[in-house]
Amino acid sequence: MNQIHNPVPLEWKSALMLTILTVAGLAMFSWPLLIPVRVEDGMVSTSPFIFIAILPLLVFLVLAQISEKGMDAKALAILGVLSAINAALRPLGAGTGGIETVFFLLILAGRVFGPGFGFVLGCTSLFASALLTAGVGPWMPFQMLASAWIGMGAGLLPNSIFGRMIRGKWEILMLVIYGIFTAYFFGMIMNLWFWPYLIGPSMVGTTELAYIPGGSLIDNLRRFLVFSLITSTAVWDTGRAITNSVLLVLVGLPVLAAFRRTVRRAAFNPEITFEVTP
Repeated sequence: MNQIHNPVPLEWKSALMLTILTVAGLAMFSWPLLIPVRVEDGMVSTSPFIFIAILPLLVFLVLAQISEKGMDAKALAILGVLSAINAALRPLGAGTGGIETVFFLLILAGRVFGPGFGFVLGCTSLFASALLTAGVGPWMPFQMLASAWIGMGAGLLPNSIFGRMIRGKWEILMLVIYGIFTAYFFGMIMNLWFWPYLIGPSMVGTTELAYIPGGSLIDNLRRFLVFSLITSTAVWDTGRAITNSVLLVLVGLPVLAAFRRTVRRAAFNPEITFEVTP
């Protein structure tokens, strides 16, 4: 059997950078629950944005580290093609009842090309789609990071259980379950970054949906879960989960086969051997 090389191999430095970025990203997403903030002139203090501003720098630093030694011209070409396809697919469904057409391809690509490629593709896909749809804003780095986690997670899914390869309908079932989980994960974590600023200053802390500056973790977490359930989970996230499931079932097997054929033929990062002749 020919050895299949990962198009974006993760060396220990890249893996360490990804771990640091993941911890920092989770902290930046969840700061409203973890950090007591002040209310200044009736508004939630904007000081946490100092930390938020660091997120894009961390994302691009990790991308540079991953691509420095681990991405050849063929991997870069495939990354560009898939990023362009995802950027073109996203406007077809985004904003319509939670229909999202960008994540199924990200999951399939991460599954075949590995966690490093999935992470980079998640970032570049959302960045390209934001430029295409004029969706550039303070939310973009958060969308990029959340999508990168989805692509990376798909690459970390197991290839075998009890010594048996996961292929065919069982692989699609696993990816569908993962697609449903990531649909709700993406919606909830994207809600978390803007939730403290959504409700006007006069309503801060006065409703069951509002963030309470300096409130307890349990109380704010309860309010956030109610907010997400009412505004996102029941409609948008469920629509995203259905879209992921349907598309993975319909096109999952042929796309996986095409990706795996591409990996075999491209021979990413082949080991160089020298034959000595007398």
